[in-house]
Amino acid sequence: MLRRAGLIGDIHCEVLRLEQALGLFRDHHVETVLSVGDIADGPGDLDTTCRLLEHAGVLAVAGNHDRWLLAGQNRELPDATPEAAVTPRARAYLAALPKTRTFQSARGAVLLCHGLGDDDTACVRPEDYGYALESNRSLWALVEAGTARFVINGHSHRPMVRTISGVTIVNAGTLHPKHRPVCAIADFDLGYVQLYELNGPTVTVAERWTLDRSRPL
Repeated sequence: MLRRAGLIGDIHCEVLRLEQALGLFRDHHVETVLSVGDIADGPGDLDTTCRLLEHAGVLAVAGNHDRWLLAGQNRELPDATPEAAVTPRARAYLAALPKTRTFQSARGAVLLCHGLGDDDTACVRPEDYGYALESNRSLWALVEAGTARFVINGHSHRPMVRTISGVTIVNAGTLHPKHRPVCAIADFDLGYVQLYELNGPTVTVAERWTLDRSRPL
């Protein structure tokens, strides 16, 4: 049963911010830590990143950057992890990650994924309305399946909590400093998500959202 969960958005080898987030979760006695993937492709060391996740017992899924790395694709992207720098241990860790994980909470079923379900490049952004939502096939596939009350994801690097047709999407954001580096704690018993900004050596308490928040289409 998922109760209080630490949420880590797209990591992109941000070792120091990952250590900071894991330390915050330990200080808050978080029971479970979840990662939405995109562990690879960043300025830091991939092997160290994977070791930190393993040591902390983080439950992670694979993102599109992890998939690309394993397939040797898109290695020309900025900050792409060089294939020569991928240790056998890191490769094995990434290869073993599932695309999705499911959990149960007191408020309903929780789906952990990178994008939307098996589609690791799909997402919903805070500003998406009208046609942007209506044409989002991966979103409506999740809604129509009716198997998840909550979706914890990433990909867009845009932290948010948004409910659409009975499915609440919790985007965990990213650790990437070029965007807004954050982590979060989701309390499924009390019904809230608390966001934290990771600003260098300091951690700042940011927005708090309710898990039952709804917005019209």
